[in-house]
Amino acid sequence: MPTEVITVHEATKSYRTPAGDFPALAGVDLSVSPGEFVAVTGRSGSGKSTLLNLLAGIDRPTSGQVRVAGTEVHALPEPRLSSWRGRTVGMVFQFFQLLPTLTVAENVMLPMDFCATYPSRDRRPRALELLGRVGIAEQADKLPSALSGGQQQRAAIARALANDPPVLLADEPTGNLDSATAEVILDLFAAQAADGTAIVMVTHERDLSRWAHRQISLADGKITTEVTR
Repeated sequence: MPTEVITVHEATKSYRTPAGDFPALAGVDLSVSPGEFVAVTGRSGSGKSTLLNLLAGIDRPTSGQVRVAGTEVHALPEPRLSSWRGRTVGMVFQFFQLLPTLTVAENVMLPMDFCATYPSRDRRPRALELLGRVGIAEQADKLPSALSGGQQQRAAIARALANDPPVLLADEPTGNLDSATAEVILDLFAAQAADGTAIVMVTHERDLSRWAHRQISLADGKITTEVTR
């Protein structure tokens, strides 16, 4: 049985543009084990977000293979993608993407409602437990607009963990936060990795050696450097 929860093999992705095909990824190989925290760095246009989208099944590779938690994501039929993603992958974004008309607890309950992973009576208690884990249980019944940016990002992390996914994907999750709050978020990711979650985080941050087990750099759609601590 494979020990990796993520395996990317010779993945390429090209986009059609008026000027011709643009190669966003060019033959990327990547493996991530359970409990491993991998940071992906690189300039804008290097292919970071494209790689994350392939792992989440939001986009498909032009060629190559993407396997996540035992599923060949590149071959998964479209009708099954949303359900698979809801149970398998937690997503954290730079701008939180919390629904503004729902309370923080209701936002965290959404993935459970969508996938019916927990009985109805258990969803709010689980949401409160997760909000407590990220340190904002007292904000549960407030709307997102009443929270600071750091608190909203913590709520987004709790939502991403709602269905206890084996993989957490984060796209610039600290890019909209001050440095002190960013450290709190990175500490939360490191703690989640210690609990066994595989984490792939796209970031512009340069030195993540304190948190990430491995840091890879992308340029022109290729992995150029890889550093393991």
